[in-house]
Amino acid sequence: MKSKNKIIKISCDGGASTGKSTGAKMISKKYNLKFLSSGLLYRYASFLLMKYKPKKKINFLKKKFKRLNQKNLNTLNLHSPEISKYSANIAKERKVRDVLKRFQINFSKKNKNCCIEGRDISTKILPNSDIKFFFKCNLNTAAIRRYKELKKKDYKVKLKDVKKALRIRNNLDMKRKNSPLLKHRDAIEIDTGKLNKQAMLKKMTKHVDEFLKRKYGN
Repeated sequence: MKSKNKIIKISCDGGASTGKSTGAKMISKKYNLKFLSSGLLYRYASFLLMKYKPKKKINFLKKKFKRLNQKNLNTLNLHSPEISKYSANIAKERKVRDVLKRFQINFSKKNKNCCIEGRDISTKILPNSDIKFFFKCNLNTAAIRRYKELKKKDYKVKLKDVKKALRIRNNLDMKRKNSPLLKHRDAIEIDTGKLNKQAMLKKMTKHVDEFLKRKYGN
C-alpha cells in the first residue's frame, strides 16, 4: 500500500479447498495487510483438544487463545485428516465459536489493515469489512487440490475419500445452526475453478484498487 494512512479490511469466505487461503495470502502480501486464517485457529483448537482432552473445554481454550502467538501455528502439523474431521465438529459448537470469534475480532482491532479468511468472516466476524470476497469452485477441483496438498505432506489418502470428506464438510458448514457458511450479499465472487493464481490476484487487485481510489482518490 502506497500510503500508511490508507486503511482497508478484507474478508475472504468460501468452502473447503476453494482457494480462499491462497487468494487471501496473495492479496495480503500485495497490500501489506496482516493476514489471519480462521480455519487454522479451528485446527489449532482441535489439535489442543485432541492432545490434552481437557474436562472444561471452553475455559481451557480461552486460556490457550489468550496467549496464542500466531507464529507458533506454522510450526505445527495441523492439516491431518483427523484434525480436519474434528474441526468440522467443533465448528458447530457456539461456545467454541465465541472463543475464536473474540480472538478474530481482537485481531482486526489491533491490525487496522488486515485480511481474514474463513467461512463466516463477512457475515459474523467482519460484517463491516471494506471488501468481501467469496471463493467457490466445483467439488472435483477442490478434491484434487486437497488431495495434492495431503500427498505432499505424505498422508496416505485416496482421491475418492478426500472428495467425500469435502462434501461432508461443506454440508456441515452450510447447514450448521451457528454461523453457517453463507455468501454475503455484497461479496464479490471468485471462481477459482476458472481462474489460475495470477488471474485470481488480478481480479482481486482490481476491486481493491477501485475501493482505495473511491475512498482516498489517486
